[in-house]
Amino acid sequence: AGKLVLESRSGNSSSYVNPFFLLHEPGASEKSGECIGFHLIYSGNHYEAVEVSPYGKTRVVSGINPLGFRYRLNPGERFITPQAVLFRTSNGFSGISEETHFFVREHVIRGRWQNKLRPVLLNSWEACYFNISERRLISLAKAAKKLGVELFVMDDGWFGERNDDSCSLGDWEANQKKLPGGLKRLSRKLHSLGLDFGIWVEPEMVNTESTLYKQHPKWTMAVPGRAHSEGRNQRILDLVNPEVQEHLIRILSNLLADGEIQYVKWDYNRVFSDVYSPSLPPERQGETAHRYILGLYRIMRTLTDRVPDILFEGCASGGNRFDLGILSFFPQIWGSDNSDALCRTRIQEGYSFGYPLNTVSAHVSASPNHQTLRETPLDSRFHVASFGVLGYECDLRDLTSRQRREVAEQIVLYKQWRDVLQFGHFHRGRSGNLHEWTCVSQD
Repeated sequence: AGKLVLESRSGNSSSYVNPFFLLHEPGASEKSGECIGFHLIYSGNHYEAVEVSPYGKTRVVSGINPLGFRYRLNPGERFITPQAVLFRTSNGFSGISEETHFFVREHVIRGRWQNKLRPVLLNSWEACYFNISERRLISLAKAAKKLGVELFVMDDGWFGERNDDSCSLGDWEANQKKLPGGLKRLSRKLHSLGLDFGIWVEPEMVNTESTLYKQHPKWTMAVPGRAHSEGRNQRILDLVNPEVQEHLIRILSNLLADGEIQYVKWDYNRVFSDVYSPSLPPERQGETAHRYILGLYRIMRTLTDRVPDILFEGCASGGNRFDLGILSFFPQIWGSDNSDALCRTRIQEGYSFGYPLNTVSAHVSASPNHQTLRETPLDSRFHVASFGVLGYECDLRDLTSRQRREVAEQIVLYKQWRDVLQFGHFHRGRSGNLHEWTCVSQD
């Protein structure tokens, strides 16, 4: 008898307590034993409780976190709760994975990318960080194209006066010193190389050192009369406010159309604090966190309807908002900002219980790894990243001729088996110091 509570209070679904969990009978294994899985289709503060009564009865609840939540309904109004999904199998953990993967692929991911193979990409972040220029990006893209990369992604640093993380969030116009001719000229140069073009944005956030904040200081969440607690030098835009929603829809729609974009990495790099919406009266502040998520969904729904061909990838400092709510609009999510291959074995294996492989972005990064400083063989980094949506995040120009041949061979191999790795049946073997993963084609 007792009660176990899993909850997120960070404004997002969080990487600490994912809204997917499962219960299983003692002795259950990958192939046998009764398992019950639970998914919540929601991206905000969530709460799950499993309680066993003194009489041996088990009760489970899953939904919005009640802490800090209060929602006033006027006569005739409706409140729609997030959907919760239950899976049951007697075929162990692999049985649960098969059920959840099918459900997510067939009933959560929507639009033109639902059954479309994901491209192999190169992301500029760990090769350039903020120090980008058109010349440097084109040089990197040419190296990528020679090795078989299909999509080039320009990460942070391309807009405003963005040379570090202290300024310019909210000012979504290309820096003309770095990108003469803006996104359109860079895009056309990349297209002429035979590469698709993607960009990084963090539209939910703003720096106080930005034109947007100076023009609209009341568009951010802030507790009146209190000093604001900054996170990564940024504040959270008040997505409860319809004006803010309309601004982001307009700015991003124009940006994506003018820049001839095929892919967007949508980032979100801090958790909630100072949760107070200037657009709501004091007595309705308990609605703020939930209304924020509704505002986010409205923006995402509008954009994905307007530009259905663009591949959106969700990101929140990596996997801090990895859930079925985001996957209802964006067909894949960046698994973690930790790209160390050894760490990723556990991260990606954890995701595999509740999420199909074609929703998890995984990159081959440099060695020593930029997060852990661990040195890992190139083939090991590829083996881990190939069980997901494969990308590269390193300076391919720095590779030896032998390493370049190896990367080219890796990409050929991945493309040969991409349909199986992204859409096949996934099976976990041994786990721990040795990880065994297998993908089997649908037929």
